[in-house]
Amino acid sequence: MKYKLNIVLFLLSFISYNVFPQKKTLKGYRIEGDYVVFTFDKRDYTQATDEKTQKRLEFDDFNIENVVVSGNFNSWSRDSWSMSKVNDNIYELRKKITDFKDEFDWEFKFVINNRIWAEPNESTSNIVPATEGHKNYYTYNLKMYNAYPSKKGNTKFKLKGFRNAKKVIITGSFNKWHEQLFEMEKTNDGWELTLQMKPNKYEYRFIIDGYWIEDPENPFKVPNEFGEYNSVIDITANVEFFLDGFDNAEKVILAGSFNNWSEDSFQMKRVDNGWTYTMKLPSGKHHYKFIVDGKWKVDPSNPIKEFDGHGNINSVKMVK
Repeated sequence: MKYKLNIVLFLLSFISYNVFPQKKTLKGYRIEGDYVVFTFDKRDYTQATDEKTQKRLEFDDFNIENVVVSGNFNSWSRDSWSMSKVNDNIYELRKKITDFKDEFDWEFKFVINNRIWAEPNESTSNIVPATEGHKNYYTYNLKMYNAYPSKKGNTKFKLKGFRNAKKVIITGSFNKWHEQLFEMEKTNDGWELTLQMKPNKYEYRFIIDGYWIEDPENPFKVPNEFGEYNSVIDITANVEFFLDGFDNAEKVILAGSFNNWSEDSFQMKRVDNGWTYTMKLPSGKHHYKFIVDGKWKVDPSNPIKEFDGHGNINSVKMVK
């Protein structure tokens, strides 16, 4: 198996298709590339709730002046995520996937005129009972995983052969081992799917018409609880280290936990406003320092520092 690993630092990821049974419809949002697009269509609603009086209202009882997205991702704000009017029925708001923190499930609803809550129709697939915010009613559920399909993603999974299979799924720890979520595409020599993945080490398997197998092209694997093996992939990220200034320095070295604190292996490149070095790192915490003409220095531009247990203070780079 060949991996296409043009890795970038990635915070959060979503997926919105093939999650729910087709007898119901996914409402409230869709995924377009690196964006989640919230969509309010007043034709999808029959009732709303006045937050102040708690009275149920028909949509004919009031005029829509504005619509806001409110959820536990923005502390149930009634005014901060204002939507744009597309036509007489539809309002939309586009947010980058990286605007969201690292969680797996979000609840949200739409607020009209900053106080009237639109109540989702129970025939909608991604509706769940509210656990916070607007209690005693239903909210939309926005699923979030450590990976999502993208043609410009950083990891390409390939499975050769099995041309007679009807459906092939890639599943793993990056999507909580969901058995339907990431359906692969048939190619001339097998199946493939490109994902945008958060840097980390993941276990995965293929599901071929319901039959689970490890990746036959990947030698890295670990035993699982079923007496078989899960394949393993380690996603890294391109991380830039930058030291501002020190124009008169002759040589600057990057040393850290990632190179066993070598004093000569990672020589930084001089640029117009400082020194830079880019490398691939796995997810996690990395300690580092700069060596400027033989003198060790913490990163003056990075406020995050830690003791290393040996009396030294190091700068810290977190990769997620």
